[in-house]
Amino acid sequence: MATAVRRRNIRYSKYDTVPYEAYDGSAARQLEREEVLQPRPVVRPRERAVVRPRVRVREAGAVSPFAVVGFLAVGVFAVLLLFSYARLMTISQQVVALNSEMTTLQSEEAKLRAQYELAYDLDAIQESLTTSGTMVEPQNGQTVYVDLSEPNTVKVFQQEDGTSGLEGMFQSVKSIAEEIVTYFR
Repeated sequence: MATAVRRRNIRYSKYDTVPYEAYDGSAARQLEREEVLQPRPVVRPRERAVVRPRVRVREAGAVSPFAVVGFLAVGVFAVLLLFSYARLMTISQQVVALNSEMTTLQSEEAKLRAQYELAYDLDAIQESLTTSGTMVEPQNGQTVYVDLSEPNTVKVFQQEDGTSGLEGMFQSVKSIAEEIVTYFR
């Protein structure tokens, strides 16, 4: 590694001496005396004093009639809203009072129904009517049982035999016309 550094130094060492007499070792070019620029004095920009911008102020004018009407409308609606809330509160209090009255009336109804049922004992009424003879106990022959175990069928008795053909058609038209006439009478 040391040899590589030495070689590098050897290789570039020939540029250390320049055959030109004007080269002083800097990379900047030497300018003639006229070409040398003189530094300018730094001029600060003038600071402006802060001035309040002049704003044209509009003169106070008359109040718009639409604004007055709008504020009046908002006021009227606010008053109406308050009245509606007051009305709602009174109605809700009435509903609560009516609900409590309804529960008391329902309990009273249940008591009165129980008294009504106790006032009319069906066994006592049946016994008094059977002893006086106005009511009779049903006998075994009076009981009719209907057997519904079989499927539904319809049997029509005493059915008239309809005539067929042209005569049957005339009879059916005649019966339809008679039904229409009796309907509109």
